[in-house]
Amino acid sequence: TLAPVALMALIFWTSAQTGGDVDIPEWAHVVAHFAEYAALAALWTWALWPALGRRAFAVATAVSFLYAISDEIHQSQVPGRFSDPWDVVVDSLGIAFALGALYARGKASTRRTQSQSSG
Repeated sequence: TLAPVALMALIFWTSAQTGGDVDIPEWAHVVAHFAEYAALAALWTWALWPALGRRAFAVATAVSFLYAISDEIHQSQVPGRFSDPWDVVVDSLGIAFALGALYARGKASTRRTQSQSSG
């Protein structure tokens, strides 16, 4: 569980940086939110899978989504930063993408294994 917690710490640290001279294009902001929460959901799934099996998907979704909300609340308290509900929407899309990809990969792997054992 160290990897997802480390990513959460990095997200918290970046969110705590006061607004300054850095001007990031909106598309880069969106890509960053999508990617960091896709990675967070994937890391939580991989960390929890040995203990929870398929339930890891639900727990990873909940933890990642709640952290996205808490991150926006945190940002609203940082001078020069603001909270944007659309960031949570983008974060959620990243979470859904990552977990959908992991689920599909698992299904494909299961089908491959079943066809090899029956053939």
